[in-house]
Amino acid sequence: MAVKKYKPVTPGQRGMTGYTFEEITKTEPERSLIVSITKKGGRNAYGRVTVRHQGGGSKRYVRLVDFKRDKREIPAKVAAIEYDPNRTARLALLNYADGEKRYILAPLGLKVGDTVISSPTAEIRPGNCLPISNIPVGTMVHNIEIKEGKGGQLVRSAGGAAQLLAKEGDFAQVRMPSGEVRLIRQKCYATVGQVGNLDHSNIKLGKAGRNRHLGVRPTVRGSAMTPRDHPHGGGEGRQPIGKPGPRTPWGKPTLGYKTRKNKQTDKYIVRRRSKTSR
Repeated sequence: MAVKKYKPVTPGQRGMTGYTFEEITKTEPERSLIVSITKKGGRNAYGRVTVRHQGGGSKRYVRLVDFKRDKREIPAKVAAIEYDPNRTARLALLNYADGEKRYILAPLGLKVGDTVISSPTAEIRPGNCLPISNIPVGTMVHNIEIKEGKGGQLVRSAGGAAQLLAKEGDFAQVRMPSGEVRLIRQKCYATVGQVGNLDHSNIKLGKAGRNRHLGVRPTVRGSAMTPRDHPHGGGEGRQPIGKPGPRTPWGKPTLGYKTRKNKQTDKYIVRRRSKTSR
């Protein structure tokens, strides 16, 4: 997939880039695999904003993606590569031999007409799904399960790929895109290949309006606020943050402050992610 540059007819278009969509083969989604969504604007059941900077955006349908790949031993042919407004990756529409249709994440190199299958004895080809125990060491994988049968939860965004490093006992060592090395049970399933749409990281929105189309509302800097609204606010002219360090609007440390509290899974992390890959 290539990235197109816009001619700077307006100041907002200077430096702006977009998709060429040359890999997309079908413009309308499969009607049986979409559901409507009710937008919350970042509000909870009481109507209070719990996630800031959300609201508006273009209307979209949710595509029902098969992350479990639990249709075993039945081959499927790739009918189309489609755009999904809810994620950075592209979707592949599969037509199974028994007539069922499903969406999966489209890996790099998967084309219309290819055949994929979810099976312990499947070939090591992009799009095929196997248990980690049957995948050779060194293979790039995505859509990795954490719990057997729950469906893929790791490495699902555009260009993402994890590498299988080693196997020992019931676990395998997998290096995540962040650089973290993690233990995954060998019974868990993973899909071979790298997630497609590699150029997503090269897209520059260029103007605020494109962010609004994505449902992202403006973010005001804390230093532009008053002291009663933000710890960084106040002062004549521009002021440094100060000695306590960067703070959230509610006074808690941020920007590098560790917030991980899930100690139950610490034993599965062999090596922490590198700081440069955040």
